[in-house]
Amino acid sequence: MLNLETFPVGPLGCNCSLLWDPDTSRGVVVDPGGDAPKIRKRVEALGFRVTALLHTHAHFDHVGATKELQDLWQCPAHLHGDDTFLIEALAQQTAMFGMPAIPQPEMTGLNAGDRHMELATLHTPGHTPGSCCFHGTFEMGQVLLAGDTLFRGGVGRTDLWGGSWEALEQSIRRELYVLEGATLVIPGHGPATTLGEEAENNPFVRK
Repeated sequence: MLNLETFPVGPLGCNCSLLWDPDTSRGVVVDPGGDAPKIRKRVEALGFRVTALLHTHAHFDHVGATKELQDLWQCPAHLHGDDTFLIEALAQQTAMFGMPAIPQPEMTGLNAGDRHMELATLHTPGHTPGSCCFHGTFEMGQVLLAGDTLFRGGVGRTDLWGGSWEALEQSIRRELYVLEGATLVIPGHGPATTLGEEAENNPFVRK
C-alpha cells in the first residue's frame, strides 16, 4: 500500500505530493512546483528513491523545481504531450506573472491509462490541453491528485494558454465524477475535498 504526503511549495503554494512504497523504498513526486531543497530534504527524511517526477500540467508553478530535481535524481519527468508547448514557453509564462525564469526540463510522454507506482493517469483537458489527474488507493482509501482541474468549491481557470471551459466541464463529469464519492481530492492548490462533496455542491460543475 502506498504512502502519501502533500505540502505546498513555490511562490503560488502548489500542492506537491510524495508517494512511496515503504516495502520497496521507491516512490514518485507529483507536481514539484518549487522549493527543490525542501522537496529533496523531505524525500531523504522519508528514505525512498524517486523513480519519476509526474506533472498534472505544465504551468510554471507546477514545474518550478523539476529540472533541479531531475538532475539530482537522474529520473524521468512525465508530462502529457499536449502541454509540450507550455514547457517550451516557460520563459513567457514566468515573465507574464513577473516571476523569475525557470530552467526548462526534459519531459517524457504521459498518456491516459499510464500507471506509475499504482497511480492511474486520467487525461482531463480544460485547464490546459494536457492536464491530467492521478488516481490511486492508499491506506486512507482512494485519492485523486487533481492538479488544477478541480478544487474545493472551484474549478481550474480556462482563460490561460489553451484553456477550454467546455473541455474542463466534460473532463470533470466524465472522468472524475464517475469515481467513488468518498475519494479524497487533493487539488493543485488549497485544501482537500471529496468527489462526493464537489459532485453535489461545486458551484461550477455538478454531477
